[in-house]
Amino acid sequence: QVQLAESGGGLVQTGGSLSLSCEASGHTSSLGTKAWFRQAPGKEREFVASVFWDNGIIFYADAFKGRFTISRDYAKNTVHLQMKSLTPEDTAVYYCAASTRTVGGTRQMPSRYSAWGQGTQVTVSS
Repeated sequence: QVQLAESGGGLVQTGGSLSLSCEASGHTSSLGTKAWFRQAPGKEREFVASVFWDNGIIFYADAFKGRFTISRDYAKNTVHLQMKSLTPEDTAVYYCAASTRTVGGTRQMPSRYSAWGQGTQVTVSS
């Protein structure tokens, strides 16, 4: 079983940048995919980006290409999400997720991920 812990959320002004981290612990040898989702108040959980743990192949939702960057530190079992040019529409709770599988075509589906972090709040002020 894998446990995930996010860090790095907070308050930032419009146009600013923020970096999130998610460290995995437990049965980390079973990691197949790690991903970031976000959920704004009253909205469904939304896929942001994912990375295949072994080979580093990365996917982004179209809405975040060019503004958000996902990266992995394989040795530290940590995935990062760097966010720039933030707007109030980016305000949400950001979640880290993990699957034991390489989640490809269905990566946008939260149900494909078996482990979730507690979430970290990102608030962008206008």
